[in-house]
Amino acid sequence: MERIHDTAFIEDGANLGSNVSVWQYSHLRTGCAIGAGSIIGRGVYIGPGVQIGKNCKIQNYALIYEPAEISDGVFIGPSVLLTNDKNPRAVNPDMTIKSESDWEKVRVQILHGASIGAGSVCIAPLQIGVWAMVAAGSVVVEDVADFALVAGVPARQIGWVGKLGMPLRQTLDSTVFECPKSGTNYKLVEGKLAEIQM
Repeated sequence: MERIHDTAFIEDGANLGSNVSVWQYSHLRTGCAIGAGSIIGRGVYIGPGVQIGKNCKIQNYALIYEPAEISDGVFIGPSVLLTNDKNPRAVNPDMTIKSESDWEKVRVQILHGASIGAGSVCIAPLQIGVWAMVAAGSVVVEDVADFALVAGVPARQIGWVGKLGMPLRQTLDSTVFECPKSGTNYKLVEGKLAEIQM
C-alpha cells in the first residue's frame, strides 16, 4: 500500500511505482522514477531524472542528485550525499552565475544489493558494485568492486562482504571466502569476487 506523507513534495512528472512510501518533507523532482516497494525517508531530496530501483531504502536526509542511477535493493543510509559536479563553481570566469548549460552533470551508479553507510559522500563519476558496502562516514572517489567493503577518507577497500552484509572470512584456500553466518562461499578470480553456485 502506497504511503505518501502530507508534507512530502512530489513534483508533477515524478513516477512512483506501487507500494512506495515517502515520508515527511521529502522532495521528489520531475522525471525521477522510484521502483515498487521502495521507501523514501524524511527530508530526502531526489533530483530530476534520478532512477531508483525496486525495494530500495533511502534513509532520512539523503541527497541524491541527477543523473544518479540506483538499482534494485540498494540501501542508502541517513545523510548520504551523491554528487554530480566534478568541478563545482558558483560562477563563470566572468563572474556571471552558472546556469544548467554551463556544466556537465556526472553520475553515481549504485548496482543491486549495495549499501552506502550513514553520512557517506559519493563523488561522481563512479560506480559501486553489486552487494558492495561503503562504511559510514566514507568519502568514495573511485569505483567500488562487487562485494567489496570500503571505508575511510578517501575510501579504500578493507575486505569483502557477502549478501548478508557480513565481512567474509578467508578460508585455507586464499581465493575462497566464507560468510560466517550463512556458510556461503565466494571465490576470487582475477581480482573479482563472485558467489560459488552449489
